[in-house]
Amino acid sequence: MEEYSIYWINEEVARNYFHKSDILYRFLVEYENNPNRVDLRKQYNYITNRFSIDILISHLRSHLKNIYSYRMKDSFIEISTTKQCIALHIGEKRLKFRSGSIQEAEELLFPILRRYQLYLFVIGNTINNYGWISPLKLSSVKREKQVLYSWQ
Repeated sequence: MEEYSIYWINEEVARNYFHKSDILYRFLVEYENNPNRVDLRKQYNYITNRFSIDILISHLRSHLKNIYSYRMKDSFIEISTTKQCIALHIGEKRLKFRSGSIQEAEELLFPILRRYQLYLFVIGNTINNYGWISPLKLSSVKREKQVLYSWQ
């Protein structure tokens, strides 16, 4: 089983670092290895949002009830099919999950989380793997100002 962590990154940081995910990854790994460093903790608290356990559990319940079997106890959720299983722990600033592969998470967990929040960044705790679970969408205001080419 592989273990992953998911962080809810604040919108400003997500927009500025979406295409610099390697920097975000290195920072999160550094913080997890040195959580007592005051400078890293302040930056971590600034760039990450808190998960509301009650709201997230309610969201998961409403989206899981007719699709997969699941068991919940406090902040722990196990989502399963006949062939796949994901164990998810909801923390204040981080979701941790175990699965056989990232593909299992893509099938069982990520579609539900995409409906919850766009700015979620996942890193592998047991493997060197990281990235955003959703593509960043440009707002319509920004799209209106962009041009492919111009006439002169």
